[in-house]
Amino acid sequence: MANTLLTIGGITAKCLEIFQNSNAFLQRINRQYDASFAVSGYKIGSSLNVRLTNDVTVGLGATVTPQSVTEKAITINVATQRNVALTFGSAELALSMDDFSSRFLEQSVNKLAGYVAADIMQVAEGVPNIVHNVDGGNNTISPTAATWALAGAILNQNSCPEGDRTALLDVLTSARTVTSMSGLFNPQQSISEQYRAGNMGASRNTLGIAEWRNDQTIIKHQTAAFGTLGTFQAISANGLVMTTSALNGPLNAGDIFTVANVDSANRVTNQSNGTLMQFVVTAAVAAGATSVPIYPALIPPVGGNPVAFQTVNVVPTVGAALNSPINAGEIYRKNLVFDPLAFTMVTADLYLPTAGIVAGSRKVHDGVSLRMITDFVTLSDQRITRLDILYGYALIRPEWACIVADAL
Repeated sequence: MANTLLTIGGITAKCLEIFQNSNAFLQRINRQYDASFAVSGYKIGSSLNVRLTNDVTVGLGATVTPQSVTEKAITINVATQRNVALTFGSAELALSMDDFSSRFLEQSVNKLAGYVAADIMQVAEGVPNIVHNVDGGNNTISPTAATWALAGAILNQNSCPEGDRTALLDVLTSARTVTSMSGLFNPQQSISEQYRAGNMGASRNTLGIAEWRNDQTIIKHQTAAFGTLGTFQAISANGLVMTTSALNGPLNAGDIFTVANVDSANRVTNQSNGTLMQFVVTAAVAAGATSVPIYPALIPPVGGNPVAFQTVNVVPTVGAALNSPINAGEIYRKNLVFDPLAFTMVTADLYLPTAGIVAGSRKVHDGVSLRMITDFVTLSDQRITRLDILYGYALIRPEWACIVADAL
């Protein structure tokens, strides 16, 4: 029986299936589809506002103090369009879908998904929480079970939901972690799965983490040659720019530091968590500078009383030392433990022309929209097919992610 010719709609649907199953990071983050432009087509550069959770303070006694509610939002610009060219002719359309996929779709769509994941992974440089295992010289070494458990504890301190967390590991970190945990008392089935696979990607519900996934888009970050960091001088009104003494060396975006005697505040009780608050540098800073952009905002209590969105337990002392948990100039892998809602990818429908093309299709599933167009170029006698995705992305809740550092 002859094969039925594949349609461009069926091919687009298959591409969507491959895309959604080819990258661990994309599978585990929050994906949204913006249907508001489904009819007219989306314009590159349009934006979507995502509201964040409000915060209040708790009063004591019979007197109520009215509170103004401040809504915070993050803008996601849907401004990145990526595409991949697919080359096939009429004869290939007579293949079965499985054969067609293996010959023409899988490699191209996997690579497209990898580029999208790498784009989104760059916002992980904005994660302020970090844990690492160190040697006697504070050099980062491979994480142990205790390191991964500590990452979970930090997420708990930040009121991150439990039950659906993901550990995303570089493939080398995965192999090292399996080795470090091989002698621990764990369920026999889990240990057997890890042993057979040789990586943590076979694990489920281990150390409070629902999914362990390997991914080759993990960032390899190098801290700047900052030498001795400066001292605290002041903080801006919104808490996002710290004034320091002149820096002895530069800072890179993604570098993390603490301020002496300034602890993180519990997001529910506003009391000290007993651990130093970690701040991430959000933009590169040159040597000699005195203004450092940071996240999260440094918001202390006022007059000893808790305030909405409070992040630290005390007002920093002028002259308090800044310190980095990672050595200057060190290169390390930024493995992640995160809740899916920490990262968000938004896709939207690209314009689908109805004239001047051989065929076109657009498919949407589970928060992802893909468009495929086939055209014929008369001058070169070529049939050209392209697969496109239009997307935006953001680190919506940086506190709901924690870096687990590993040596290069």
